[in-house]
Amino acid sequence: MREGDVGHTSDAVIALEEVTAAAFDMDGVLTDTASVHAAAWKRTFDDFLRTRQSSEGGRYVPFALREDYLDYVDGRSRLDGVRTFLASRGIVLPEEGTADASSLTVAALGDRKERYFLDCIRTYGVSAYPSTIALLKTLRQAGVRTAVVSASRNCALTVKAAGAAHLFDVRVDGRDAERLHLPGKPDPALFLEAARRMRTPPARTAVFEDSLAGVEAGARGGFGLVVGVDRAGQAAQLHARGADVVVSDLAELRAARRKEGEWTPGR
Repeated sequence: MREGDVGHTSDAVIALEEVTAAAFDMDGVLTDTASVHAAAWKRTFDDFLRTRQSSEGGRYVPFALREDYLDYVDGRSRLDGVRTFLASRGIVLPEEGTADASSLTVAALGDRKERYFLDCIRTYGVSAYPSTIALLKTLRQAGVRTAVVSASRNCALTVKAAGAAHLFDVRVDGRDAERLHLPGKPDPALFLEAARRMRTPPARTAVFEDSLAGVEAGARGGFGLVVGVDRAGQAAQLHARGADVVVSDLAELRAARRKEGEWTPGR
């Protein structure tokens, strides 16, 4: 299934003879929540950076909604996102969590971000990408098992709010990662756990990801097809991290079987 760098295409095919399971990232692939996460991260880090500048001096440089989000937190677990962004600014904080919201620790900043994100979800709700829902239905009709994979501890809540829980056989999320001590993306552990639960070898499993860390996880895990969903204009980076196919939306993909030299719909 790995045919090299095929670039953006409006006629990419998921070969149903080869793909028997599919693992979908949540934020940015299934649900239109990546922007909500980015806004919650910006509020969290900007509050922290302003407070730090006031107490320690120096120049205040706000969290960049695009560059900092994509480079340091997108696709990562919440605490890894905190650590990675702070490291980019040369900041190291204690790890220990606390119930005191004013405490400057990695865990406390992560908790703030989660509260801001949940506030947005409760206020504005969650929407799923119609093209992703359509592809999920097509794959399931063709007998392909499906999983949602996310570093978020709020995965179940978000998928349910999007009305998509019934479309997945398996869910692997941040709560599983914590319970099973699974490292976050770009380590492939979450996707490998999903393949294990679907009882399908990685080589016959497709991964759908929009983040650089997630695409790298799919490639490192030996998955048969890694699809990069380019919602942020980073096609080259997605290819460089290991995507076999890069599309701007999953509507550009077809699931089909080869019959007598022709592709026939896999419905």
